Formats: sequence, structure tokens, C-alpha cells
Amino acid sequence: MKRVNSKNRLIAGLDIGSTDIRLVIGNEVPTESGDKLEIFGAVSVPAAGISRGVINSIEDATSAISACLEKAERLLRVTVTDVYIGINGPNLKCERSKGVVAISRGDGEITADDITRALEAAEAVSVPPNYEILHVMPVSYKVDNQEQVKNPLGMTGVRLEVEALVIQALSSQIKNLTRAIDRANLHLEDLVFSPLAAASIALDDKQRELGVALVNMGATTTSVAIYEEGELLHTAVLPIGASHITNDIAIGLRCPITLAERIKVRYGSAKAEKFTKKDEIDITDILHEEGLEDENSIISQHYVAEIIQARVEEILERVDAEFKKINRSGLLPAGVVLTGGGAKLTDIVEISKKILKLPVTLGGNKQAATRHDKANDPEYLTASGLVVWGDINLKQSSRHTGGFGLGSDLGGGIKKLFSIFKS
Repeated sequence: MKRVNSKNRLIAGLDIGSTDIRLVIGNEVPTESGDKLEIFGAVSVPAAGISRGVINSIEDATSAISACLEKAERLLRVTVTDVYIGINGPNLKCERSKGVVAISRGDGEITADDITRALEAAEAVSVPPNYEILHVMPVSYKVDNQEQVKNPLGMTGVRLEVEALVIQALSSQIKNLTRAIDRANLHLEDLVFSPLAAASIALDDKQRELGVALVNMGATTTSVAIYEEGELLHTAVLPIGASHITNDIAIGLRCPITLAERIKVRYGSAKAEKFTKKDEIDITDILHEEGLEDENSIISQHYVAEIIQARVEEILERVDAEFKKINRSGLLPAGVVLTGGGAKLTDIVEISKKILKLPVTLGGNKQAATRHDKANDPEYLTASGLVVWGDINLKQSSRHTGGFGLGSDLGGGIKKLFSIFKS
């Protein structure tokens, strides 16, 4: 029986969503070019005690997490002890900050310690009393009068300035999440903002350099992460997702929510113009499976598509509003990458191109080898991305770089908070 922890380079990513909890596990495998990350397992269980990414019942959430761990132990023959956790929710905030420090060495050479001190200076923003800093992500550096420096390590100067994005989460949300993790007998390696985790596996360096947006369409939230010139420009979480589409269908067809979900998955489309008003679908088999023989078995496919398209367009218009906040509406050459369960809806890519006026593709795994097809599914990309994030952090730690880069989060405060709950 394998034990998943950082010592033997096995990494577990746990995505705690509103409808499902997903666990993906990977490890380092030797190759001719060195050790490479490989994902070898993925499991999921229905979520409980969670709404819009926020825990509203610690007991129910702990039970669901424990069930996911037991399933992994039964199917994958691994015992999970350490995990990287994704955190999401409409209460997360993102703001810009600057940090300035003097170069410490007498010869003016910039060290990893100088970069860490600059990021810590950027972290000194006015944080509301009920919020905690989750990540401090460098956008660009400035060495003396030289602007737009990507990596100042080894350069020479007197003054180092960094512009960073500071991502903050509600203290209560972090505390409740860490308590649930602790009660499930897990050790928290890091808390990661979910769209950043998904981006770490679904985006490549060329896309980040050109300008790209990752849009993760979950059940109750839609999160956005925008990159340009290799750095994170903006993030946001919208309180609307795929379950709102299901609710609309249930209201429009006057049917139970479980039936509406199955109609959406099997027959739904985000493009109503594909169908005429004469196009109908027979849902007799679904009604029998749901035990609803008294319901009308013939429904208009055009009407269902109209319901879906209206809500999808609303979601995409709100995503475009986030692009407009940083003047990137229609101006991202690498376009938009869709992830999450909502991205699997038929014709959503085509309608997204129309609304966002950008190239749009369905997200996939671009960073890790895998022996498990589930890990490449858009629904699992956040959990798979947490494994990639963890792998990057482990490699950076082994190189003693001071922890800046993709995994830069200055998240020691989160780990200290977790230790307090343990004690």
C-alpha cells in the first residue's frame, strides 16, 4: 500500500466542489531526460456540506472528504496523508500592490532573498479584518529604471520594485476548510486558488505569453484567470454556474431537478438555432429511470436549447465584463480555454466564440503524462492542476529558490493557521 506524501514524491490534489469532491494522484517517474510527473489515479464522490465553494457544514464536508479518501484507498491502493487543496468562491478578492526594497548585497547583485523581501513588501496591503492573504503573484519587476523585468535574479541594481496581484480569501472560509481537512486526518500542503491550479495544467507557456483567459465553469461558480506576457493579470469568481442552467430547465419544463440535469447532459445544447420548433425529443427512458411515468415524455428540443442558451450567454457576458475591467475584451490572441463540468455542454465553444469574440477551445491536460483518462476530463482539471502545482512547488523547494515563481504564494501563514487548529 502506497502512502501519498512529499517524501516519496507522490502528490495528491483535492478539488472540493459544490457537487463533487475529486481527488487526483500523481508521482515522479524516471525517464531518460530525468524524473517526470505522471498522474496515475483519479476518483470522485458526491459533495456534501458545500455551497458555492464554501463549507456550510463541517461535519458533512468531512464525511464526504473521508469517503473520497476511502474510495482512493480501495480503488488505487494508496493511503493519502498530504494534499494540495483548491479553494474557490465568490468572496475571494484580487487587488494590485507594489513592493519596493533596496538590494542587500554590496555589489548590487539581486538574490532570491531580495525578491522574497520585495514580495513580502507587496504583501503589506490593507487587508480587511475578516480576510487572509492566499497568494501574492508577481506580475512584473522593475530594477532601478528598467521596467517590465520578468526575472530579476542575478541582475545588478540598487532598487528592486515588484508589482503583484494579492489574492485574498475570507478567514472563516479558510478556517472551516482547514478544520474539515484536519478532521479527515489530512495534512494540508498548500491552499491554492482553484483557477490558478486549473491554469497550471490547461495552459502552456506560449498561451500565457500571448495572452489567454482560463474560464472554469463549475456547478455554482464560474472563475476566471487572465494571463499575458507569462504573468497573471486578473482573476475573478462569478456566483453563477452550470447548476443555474439546470434550475432554469427545471422551471421551464416544470420537472424535478434531477430530471432537468439528465435532460441537459443528454440532449442539451447552447445553440438554439440548430433546431426548429418542430424538433422534439422523447425522454421516456429517462422518465422510467427516474420513476416519473406520469410526466410528459415528449418535449421541444428547441425550447430546451433556448433556455440553456439564455443562461450561457448571461454567464459569458459576465466573463466578458471581467475582460473589460482590464481592457482585454476581444484582445487576447491565445483566446479562451474552457474547463470545468459546465464546459462539456454541447455547442458551448461555438456560442462562446460569438459572445466573447475570441478563439475558444475546450481545456485539456498539457503538462503531465497520465495513465488515467479521467485526469484529462475538463471536470478533473482543477484537481489535476493541483498535482502539477504541488510538483512545481516541490521542485522549487529542492532548488532553494526562495519559493517565487508559478507557486509563489507566501502561504506560510495558511500553514501556520492549520498548525494552530492541529494543536
